[in-house]
Amino acid sequence: MARIDASKLNLEETVVEVSRVSKVVQGGRNFSIRALVVVGDRNGHVGFGFGKASEYTEAIRKAVEDAKKHLVEVPLSGTTIPYLIKTTFGASEVLLKPAAPGTGVIAGGAVRAVVEAAGIRDILTKTLGSTNKANTVQACMKALRELRAPDEEAARRGKTVADILGKKRAEQLAAAATAAAEQAAAAKAAREEEARESRAAGRRGGERRERRSGGERRR
Repeated sequence: MARIDASKLNLEETVVEVSRVSKVVQGGRNFSIRALVVVGDRNGHVGFGFGKASEYTEAIRKAVEDAKKHLVEVPLSGTTIPYLIKTTFGASEVLLKPAAPGTGVIAGGAVRAVVEAAGIRDILTKTLGSTNKANTVQACMKALRELRAPDEEAARRGKTVADILGKKRAEQLAAAATAAAEQAAAAKAAREEEARESRAAGRRGGERRERRSGGERRR
């Protein structure tokens, strides 16, 4: 998968967790700060990263840079995701389920940070097993990374789009796509009509100028 250029996106940062960790070394312990950060443009791109340093601000800065290197593109379906998906990471299991417009984000803190950063505004989620934030974020990211466009997922499974989405949702998406195509066609027709009128007005103006010029020559 090609790396996404973070410099071309308007990314927002969310600090999910900052913790103090220690490492036992000869002669005592070394203490440091570890940060977990999620970044996203709220329009289908999201990533997460870890950063460790002796200072909070530096740990967060490193986490942000790490997150920008691990961006993924999420195939949104309007304001939600195309179909239900469940994944695990470590002892954490995350279930993501599409929701109707107006439902909102039904999710806990760590999962909420990820889905909102991705631009998902309507979704039902459930976290099972460990609620460790690092594992939960990575399980959620794994789910979003594995999502495919409905037609791609249907082809992969050897099923129809209706089988993947459910008949009602497939019909809704088809109707929305048809409406969008009709709006695009109407907008194109309006632009073409405006261009024709502009050209016609230009020709009429040219003809008037020629008539005035001819009259002046006769005088």
